[in-house]
Formats: sequence, C-alpha cells, structure tokens
Amino acid sequence: MSRNLLLISTSTTHGTGYLEHAEHEVKALLTGKSSILFIPYARPGGISHKDYTSKVKEAFEPWGISVSGIHEYENPVKAVQEAEAIFIGGGNTFQLLKGLYTNKLIEPIQERIKKGMPYMGTSAGTNVAGKTIGTTNDMPIVHVKSFDALQLVPFNINPHYLDPIEGSTHMGETRETRIAEFHHLNRQPVIGLREGSMLRITGDKIELKGPLSARVFLQSEKPVEFNPGDDISFLMEAY
Repeated sequence: MSRNLLLISTSTTHGTGYLEHAEHEVKALLTGKSSILFIPYARPGGISHKDYTSKVKEAFEPWGISVSGIHEYENPVKAVQEAEAIFIGGGNTFQLLKGLYTNKLIEPIQERIKKGMPYMGTSAGTNVAGKTIGTTNDMPIVHVKSFDALQLVPFNINPHYLDPIEGSTHMGETRETRIAEFHHLNRQPVIGLREGSMLRITGDKIELKGPLSARVFLQSEKPVEFNPGDDISFLMEAY
C-alpha cells in the first residue's frame, strides 16, 4: 500500500490556533496539492457541517490549499474518488464511523489511500485510520454496525493519551489500564498519542513527530516509550 498519512492526536494544543502546531507536517503532506476534501461527520451537534468546514477553510487558506466539504457534493463517493487529498476532523468517533458507513465511503477511501492519496486525520479522524475504533475515548452516542475502521494501518490509536496525574486521588481506571483491558481480547498494537504528537506514515515507514514521546502497547508486554523522530515501523508487522 502506498500510504501517505498524517495522523494527529489533536487539532489544537494549548496556546496555539487550529492546526497551527502541525503546520510544517501538514504542508509536507500536501506538497504539490492545491485542494483537500474535508469530511466533517464527527460533529454530532452544536456545529453544522458548513460551520465546521468554514473553520477548516480558514486554517488552510494561508497555506494556499482550498477546502471543500464532502456534504457539499451530491455524490460523496465521487467526491472521494476525485479528491486530491482527504482530511477527517475530530469529534465523536462513533458518529464519524457511522457517517462513513452510511455514505458507503470505507472502500472508496481505502482504494484512494492504496494509490497514494494524502490522508490526514485529527482525533476521531486519526482513530478511524486504525484497525478498529476499540480504543477511542469517546462515548458510543450512536450505534455503529461494526467497530472495523478504515484500516489504513494494522494497529489501533489512542489520541489524547493521558498519563496518570502524580498525587491524584482519583480511583478510576487509567488509560493504560483501559488499553490493557482491550488487549485481553484483542491482539493489535495500540499507540498512545499525547497532545501535540502525530504519526507521519509513508508506505510501511512510521515516524513519530511532535514534541512528546508516545507510548506503545503490545499484547502481553510492558508498554514502551518512543521519542520524536524514532522509527516505529515494526508496528506494521507487530502481530
């Protein structure tokens, strides 16, 4: 598969504007492209597809990239087939995946990615790039016929990964505990992406970008930290 992916933990970090922290990597992903198709299905309410797309347009305009929303097209499948690049934004992962299934976009997106079309996701858009959405932090506010996602990579991702707060008296499960529970019944690796972190994937090569380390979880093994710039391509064949 000729993957050309940028999978970002979050669209906005503390003290930065929308996508500002990822500007360099976004520009690198879209080298030679003048437009991108935005899929706003992750927003369940409070902001319309039109308003969400407008926000994205404002971010990409200074970079010389025009943005169109998939909801603006009569035929969503055709829009994907003709797109130069695709961006799927954050929100609720269940709502997003349901929208992708309802509009029959899973296979069309997969086919375009196989041929090297650039794909970027933030938060929920990063979740659905993985094997399943089984490690999302979101609540299942809608029913999805399958947890199987776009499967652009053979592992799962946990965006917004949080470490335990030292000295906290909270007795609930940590993210690490939840992922361990996932691995009791599922084999695929999971990457915990902290805020500001992202994965740059070209072909079968995976590189961690951003200022922070990421935590990699393998079934029946202790979690391992990887630093920015590290090559973690072994995850393509980890199970």
